[in-house]
Formats: sequence, structure tokens, C-alpha cells
Amino acid sequence: MGGPKPRLRLALAIAIASPLACSSPKDTPDASAPAPSASQAVAPPTSSAAPAQPKPLSPAERQGSVIARSRQGDALFVADEDHKVLRRIPLPLAPGASATEVPLPGAPAQVLPIDGAVLVTIRDPGLLLVLAPDASGALTEASRVSLPADAWGLAATSDARHAFVTSAWTHTVSKVDLAAKNVVWSVDVAREPRGIAVLESGEILVSHLVGADVTHVGEASGAPVVKTIGVMPSPVRAPSGKKLHASLGYSLVTSPDEGRLFVARHAVGALARRSWFGQPTVDVVLLPGKNGRAAPEQLAATHVGGLPAQKSRVADLTMTADTPVSIPGRDKGPFTQPRAMVYRAKSDTLLVAGEGDDVVAELDAIALDPTLAIVRIFQVGQKYDPGYGAAGECGAPSGITLSADEDTAYVFCRSTYDVVAIDLAAKPPVDPIVHDRQTLVHLADDTLSAEAQKGRRLFYNATDPILSGGLGCAGCHPDGRDDGHVWHEATFDTIDGLHTNFVGVYENVPDLAKTKGFPRRTPMLAGLVNAAGPYGWHGESPDLGARITAGMGLHRWGGMPQNIGGAAVGRASLVAAFVRDGLVPPPRENRELTEKEKRGRELFNNKGTKCAQCHVPESHYTDRTSYPLKRLPPVSGFDEESKQEFKTPSLRFVAGRAPYFHDGRVSTLEKLVELNGDRMGNTSQLSAEDREALVAFLKTL
Repeated sequence: MGGPKPRLRLALAIAIASPLACSSPKDTPDASAPAPSASQAVAPPTSSAAPAQPKPLSPAERQGSVIARSRQGDALFVADEDHKVLRRIPLPLAPGASATEVPLPGAPAQVLPIDGAVLVTIRDPGLLLVLAPDASGALTEASRVSLPADAWGLAATSDARHAFVTSAWTHTVSKVDLAAKNVVWSVDVAREPRGIAVLESGEILVSHLVGADVTHVGEASGAPVVKTIGVMPSPVRAPSGKKLHASLGYSLVTSPDEGRLFVARHAVGALARRSWFGQPTVDVVLLPGKNGRAAPEQLAATHVGGLPAQKSRVADLTMTADTPVSIPGRDKGPFTQPRAMVYRAKSDTLLVAGEGDDVVAELDAIALDPTLAIVRIFQVGQKYDPGYGAAGECGAPSGITLSADEDTAYVFCRSTYDVVAIDLAAKPPVDPIVHDRQTLVHLADDTLSAEAQKGRRLFYNATDPILSGGLGCAGCHPDGRDDGHVWHEATFDTIDGLHTNFVGVYENVPDLAKTKGFPRRTPMLAGLVNAAGPYGWHGESPDLGARITAGMGLHRWGGMPQNIGGAAVGRASLVAAFVRDGLVPPPRENRELTEKEKRGRELFNNKGTKCAQCHVPESHYTDRTSYPLKRLPPVSGFDEESKQEFKTPSLRFVAGRAPYFHDGRVSTLEKLVELNGDRMGNTSQLSAEDREALVAFLKTL
């Protein structure tokens, strides 16, 4: 484990073919057509001589990130979402270096430098900004293109003629003509599209914050064609025959030859020692067009039985399903809560930022499962104790970019606003955990209150001995939203007595087979936690602090640590301050309702329908009161719910929070209203047309 040898070569894999046949290059007739570059479009040359044709963008240069290096190698760009600015830092990086700021019309998500311009996505309002240098060399806005709200991921074609943007909350992917400055098309995709990669052919691959599959978008006759690539999360550690749920799919990258796709995310329910929540994973897909492949094939090893004692059939792994990577202090894998990833071509390795444990892990990209082939782990942050203020640099690393020679990695840390330079040229040590940070530059101070600043650090942190059980708040509530997962709330008899915990999966694990547990869907936090209380599905916690404190026990094996005094309450207070003041609610479109939506509003407020009786509009569409509801059949794989009193949930942002109910049994709002009858309010008398109108109104909330 001390270096990249021995490697688990691709030949060891058992390839599992996907039924998807990716679009071929002929489906994108405009991808290779000669056209002026984006730099020519936004910054015409001043001389009459014909400009030199820019060098095509490599796969790494085609992808945006929260931090990116200029193509000339003279500067770094950081999309500072919390301060709503783009920062430019000169290279080489030096301690105390000053960054110039470019104020932006909203919070930026990603930045992508191309020749003569810098592209930036803006979340709300949804925009793609094109910034170009003016006569003095300062970056100014050259153009902007309106996009679906929550514009996030960013990528460009190799000729920089088109850009592609994922809009997370509005679940769309858009193609932008950079010369014409308009949207060519926007297409609906699955929930929370985030990472995006553009192949040389013009085809697009998209990862999602929620769900296991990757979206493929090709073109036919100029129109988008959306397909799905089924990618099994962490197949080596999945219980036998079980496809796991996945979350935190912020990032995906391809190898330089575009033969392999790497998807970093969290595999909910993957087996490991003392892991109630699953395991980090980098899943590998062989892309079409290489070695005669006509469809994507996932690299996957199978193991027999799925029990902790059973070993993988791939002997070189020398792992059991219960054994994480055998590095002291790294029982939970090489990183926690993956946020960003880059491919280092000169060493065929991947660098993955773990925002939960403040590390950057370097993994062997040629391995069957890169998370089992650790080259080294850079500890870029220090252990954080909220009782001592801002102790430790580089909290929540959220972006990575490489120097031109790939000997330095530059990392942006979201919760401390630092940039760290990591020396990659040094030979990997025998002990793969590296604590040295070569250079650190502090960009800005947090604008929140002192309490909320500490809460921000804790929200992302997965190592705090009291708050976290190995997964930070952001592990289940990314961006303050939700992971779309339904957890098992089960009670276990331990040495310390009975404890209730959430678990991601229980099948084939003897210690968890005693009970199935009650279903509990992850709730969204952003914009929904301003009320005094109560909180919890049954309204069992009188206020937010009490709910967070209760969650500390639910989110760890064996309940809360002993003899902690008031530390839990103190931490809960800090996190409560951050989730109320620091989390940004999803965007809401401010527009006139359509006639159908107005009809739905009338039905919602109608005394006969009774929707507004409990979902009170004046208090965020809830009265925060618990009511007994008609018992429903138990969801398969869970215990029957013993208590049928449930607190009225807020309907704010309900369109983006599937699945529905506490048990996630309903996948769409349409199905919820159709099956409701008179269980919640009275909707059985509504016609199909009225039900459509009611759903249309709910989607505007």
C-alpha cells in the first residue's frame, strides 16, 4: 500500500455489460465542424493577422471545478460561492499571496478557463457568465446566458465552441453556443445532476447527487437524447445480489484516452467494519469505442455469499467484504464524503478530495477498485475542536486542480476559504498518510456569526468524536438537501444496553438481522429549519437543538459517547446556527402562476379538499402538528410502523424532494395525489384533470 505497485490490472476484472449503446460520433455532426473559438467570440484580436488556432482542450481542461488553473499556468481561479466572487490567485503560489476579486451577480459554482475567457456558472439566477480581460487586463463580463435555475456543473467541447451546464435543483442539462451566446437545448434528467464530462465525440456524461446511475446525453439531428448507464456502487462491498443506493456524486472524470470513466460517490450500505452508513467508492466504467466495446462495461468483482467471512473471487484484493483498507486510523476507507476528483496522467492516479475528513487521497487509477489501491493520503486539515475556535487549516476540501506538470495539486477548502498546495513529486512514503502541506493561502474570512462559523466546520466534519459517527451532517444532507435514501431505524442490544441507530442496509449481516427497523427518509434542511419546533417525524423533539442532539445517537453505533457532559448540546447549538443562517435554500422561480397552477391553488385552499387546513400557507405550508393517520401496509424490508401519528411536513420545495412520505414509498407527486384518497385531506373526489392541477401547484411551492 506504500506506492502504486503492485497494481490490480484491468485484466483481473469481471466486466458486467450495460444494455446502453452510447451514441456514436456521427450523432453529433457539429462537434468537429470548423468554427471560431470561444476566445475569438469574446475577445476579437486587435491585429489584422489571422490568429493562431488555439490548442484543443484536453479531457482535464474541458471540465470545470470550484478551483481551476489558467491554461497559461500563471493563475488559479476560485469560484467562491459564499462570498459571491471569482478569485484570481497568481502562480506560483506563495504564502500570503493576495487574490483579486471579480464580483458576480450571484453565487458561483464552478469555473472553467479557456483561451481568452473564463466561464463561470451562477446558481441563482441560473447563468453562464463569460468573463474576458479588458484593456487593462482585468476580467469583466463579456456575455451572459440565462439557464435553468441552480446552474452548477460546467464543461466544454474540445474546440471550446460549446459549453454544457448541469442545473442541480431543476434537474436539467443545457448546451450553450458560446459564439451565439444562447442555449441550444435544455433537457430534463434525473435528480440533482452535478458532475459533467464531455467526450471528444461531443457526448456528455453526468453524475448525480442522488442515485446510483450515470446519465448519458447524446444528440440525434441536433436534438438531445438521454439514456442511462446503470453503475453498481462499490460492487466488491455490496451484499450479494444487492444493488446499493449511492449519493454524493459531485464528480466524475475520464482517463486521458477516454477509455475509462471514474465516478466518485458514497455507496450507502456497502459492507465494512463498524460502518453503519456504507463506504466511499470510485466506480470504474469502460467506455465504448475502445477495444471494440459497443456499450459501457463496469469493472466489477463478485464475492460469494455477501457475508463478512467471504472473500472476493479476485484473489489479489486480499480483502474480505468486512475489511476496509488496512491503514491504521483509516477504518472507513481512504476518504469520507467525496467532493472533487482529478486524474493525474503522469502517474495514472486519481486524486479525490474528502470533505468529511479533510484529506486528499491519491489512488491507483488502473486498479479494479481504486479505493482498495491507495498510493498515499494527504491530511490537508487538522483535527478540529470547536471549543478552541478555528483550530486547523483547510476545512472541507471541495475542489482540486493540477499544475501543468502535474507535480502540484491545488486544493480549495470550502469551510475555511483556504487554498493548499500539495507536493506530488515527492516519492510516496512507506506510511501512506502524509501530513505535510507545502503552502497555504487564506482567501477570506467567514461572514457568518462566530457560532455559525464553528457550526459550518462541524456540519461537514465526519471525525468529531461527539457529533459524527464517521459521516458528517453533509454526508446525508449535501448542500443542506437530502440523499434520497430511506434508512433503517433499528434498535440493537449492545454491551452498553439498547441503542437505536440508522443503518443503510441490513441484509446478510448477522448482527443486524435481529430487526429490520422502521423506515426513515432523509429530510431536507435548507430553508426548512427556521421554526422553533417541534422536529422529528413524530414531532418528538421540542426544538432544533434537541433534534440534532438526538441525531448524534442515531448516527453512530452504540449511542452517544460516555461522560461528554454538555458537549453534545454545545455542538448542537453551533450546527443549528449554521443550518439556519448558512445553508442556502433552493431557488424558487418568481413568476405569475399558469391557469392550471391557479386552479391547483384553488383546490389546495378549498375547505372541502382540506389541504391547507394542515399545510398552512402562512407558516411554510405546515402547522407543525402531529396527527394520527390511517395505517398503510408496511414497506417491504421494514418493520411495520408502530406509531401512526406524524407531524405535518412543510411543502416548501416539495417538487425536488422525492421520494415521499417518511418511508419513501411514493416516487412522484402525481402518484402521491393519485393514491392519497382521503388519508390526508380529501382528494378522492378530484377528477384526473383536477389532480393534475393540484400537482402543478405543489411544484411551484
